[in-house]
Amino acid sequence: MYIRKRFGLWNAITMLIASIALFSGTFQMAQAANEQEQLVEKAKLTVETLAAQTDMAQFRKLLAVSKGIVVFPQVLKAGFIVGGAGGSGVLLSRKENSDWSSPAFYTMGQASFGLQIGAEAKELVLVIMTDKGLKAIINNQVKLGADVSAAVGPVGKDLGASSTTNMKADIFSFAKNAGLFIGASVEGSILDAKEGWNASYYGKSVSVDDIVIHRNVDISHANPLKAALKAAEAP
Repeated sequence: MYIRKRFGLWNAITMLIASIALFSGTFQMAQAANEQEQLVEKAKLTVETLAAQTDMAQFRKLLAVSKGIVVFPQVLKAGFIVGGAGGSGVLLSRKENSDWSSPAFYTMGQASFGLQIGAEAKELVLVIMTDKGLKAIINNQVKLGADVSAAVGPVGKDLGASSTTNMKADIFSFAKNAGLFIGASVEGSILDAKEGWNASYYGKSVSVDDIVIHRNVDISHANPLKAALKAAEAP
């Protein structure tokens, strides 16, 4: 009788531990998915804010002929003069008919950030202009300025209409600082895919190629971001 009760208690404890572990795992997965969804939603706001700036006509023109975009809703910078920067963002590719892919998640690391001394960039956008630039990012561990050319995005309302097509660069960058979007150097930045986040967001293991090139996966949650990008393109 005593042994039977003891085994019954042990089974109950085991089931309780298993239930707690299952709940914890489910909670962590839900928390991670929520974090990814928030990042996509913030990326949409970044695109809308940038497109609404009166001196960002060149950004809209670049976007309309681009191969893709990487949006970092928050880039944290530490240090004074010499420091580091990093953040999480999303990569989307664009077809000639302005059809945008679903997002793939990326992280960025940088030894130093080329803004004014002591400035902190909160939002960063990379407009990808060439197939070379897009492929380099998809192939992972790309270093901007070394593997592909990266230039500061043109800012201003008085730039010539032909300047967009005449500019030669794989990637143009724009950053938000002190409430305004300005050109920002991103040379030396390293982009790396967040494969775990991609799998969690789409519910299965999926490569960046599958997401942004072959478009084997889609998710309705990303539709507002895709719509914001299409709306931001210059007519």
